[in-house]
Amino acid sequence: MFRRVLVANRGEIAVRVIRAIHELGAEAVAVYSDADRGARHVRMAEHAVRLGPPPAAESYLDAARILDAARATGAEAIHPGYGFLSERGAFARACAGAGIVFVGPSPNTLDVTGDKVAARALAMEAGARLVPGTPGPVETEAAAITAASRIGYPLLIKAAAGGGGKGMQVVRDPDGFAEALASAQRIALAAFGDGSVYLERLVERPRHVEVQIFGDGHGDVVAIGDRDCSIQRRYQKVIEEAPAPGLDPEVRARLHTDAAAIGRAAGYAGAGTVEFLYDPVARDVYFLEVNARLQVEHPVTEMVTGVDLVHAQLRLAAGTPMREALTLAGWTPVTPGHEPPLVAIEARICAEDPDAGWAPSAGRLGVVREPSGPWVRVDSACEPGLEVGIDYDSLLAKVVAWGPTRPVALARLRRALDEHVVTGVATTLPLHRWIVRHPEFEAGEVSTSFLADHWRGDTDHEVDPAVASAAIAVVRAARENALANRVPLPSGIGADVTPWLVTARREAARAV
Repeated sequence: MFRRVLVANRGEIAVRVIRAIHELGAEAVAVYSDADRGARHVRMAEHAVRLGPPPAAESYLDAARILDAARATGAEAIHPGYGFLSERGAFARACAGAGIVFVGPSPNTLDVTGDKVAARALAMEAGARLVPGTPGPVETEAAAITAASRIGYPLLIKAAAGGGGKGMQVVRDPDGFAEALASAQRIALAAFGDGSVYLERLVERPRHVEVQIFGDGHGDVVAIGDRDCSIQRRYQKVIEEAPAPGLDPEVRARLHTDAAAIGRAAGYAGAGTVEFLYDPVARDVYFLEVNARLQVEHPVTEMVTGVDLVHAQLRLAAGTPMREALTLAGWTPVTPGHEPPLVAIEARICAEDPDAGWAPSAGRLGVVREPSGPWVRVDSACEPGLEVGIDYDSLLAKVVAWGPTRPVALARLRRALDEHVVTGVATTLPLHRWIVRHPEFEAGEVSTSFLADHWRGDTDHEVDPAVASAAIAVVRAARENALANRVPLPSGIGADVTPWLVTARREAARAV
């Protein structure tokens, strides 16, 4: 195992990786921007290095500064987390050139999986089915119009050089195609430095399912489990669960087999995810993309399979044979398509206001009370006084609940979300509380259009008396503490202590 590992990230994922590093007996090096000077991940690490001012381009995306930090602290390896530099082949090459181990796939794998067109070709080579579309980027507007006519409407225009839904455009008829094409190219160029786009038929109301893979870089790739990530807004995942509910055994087996084959074709090393669209009517599975890194939703797979994916990543990178690394991390081999005996569901809590068009929310956190108790996991870097800005991703925390059946896991998640208190910024907690009580979500009847079909921004009818009571208790406790110690009320405490619940706001106002 390494003696010292640098974590090239921030927030909850940096905290999660640092914990794994410590569990394996190594030291951690944190890096930070001026915005994160007092953040939890900085305090947790044995060593911390300032990168620069808050803009990511001048801090967490500056590969040279991160490598300088690794050299200065004697770090033997760099774990990139997710986002930032985690899928950049150039950064992995720079690490190798500096004699530092990159905890992730090879630069060549990152190059091929990071190019969405090349990844589609790889999937075809592996025998996976693809959504009908163009084999490569469209070169001209005329060629794009011709291809669109052949593919048929509705269709998607997608960036070839990146994912995450950035620049993706839905086109339902020829009249709006040229404008959507120009918009997609413009956004792709700004986001990825490459305006290339390709076309793909739009599958209406599909499910988004994915498979966690792990490889040794030499052709041995295993499928560890599957997840459903269908609850999305603007192509960004909101809730994930493992295993994907309601799949026929043959469909699940096909997903696992295709994912492992794609990983082998890519020479995959370490933890990664192969994403698919599932058409529940036709029972067809189509390849989407490869995310060549740890995923935000990796905890749900960990909780149902028992494997610690970060432990396995670090052991593999340190030279432990893959299957031994996985076994030491808690993995037990399963038959492809096998459904584990547990169910886990994760809610991503973000600093966004669902009632205001998902506008980012910035400010200083006031009260932070995160859920705990049996069968609940919270991955978070939140604490009172934390400054939440808009320079980085809005993810604040992930709440995971699990159990022997889906209804049990769902009941535990409801309880955990009802316990969760965050003041000072608007969050997506109202949305999550609404989702986990929606009859169609309870029944596992989900699709990528779930929120578009059902969410209207009205949570007042979802008032839970227990939540209102908790809000009152928070206000009273804060007021009593302030009076007893002759200090001001914490930021965010007041009549709006529970911004996620209209009725709770009224009750809290009465309480004070």
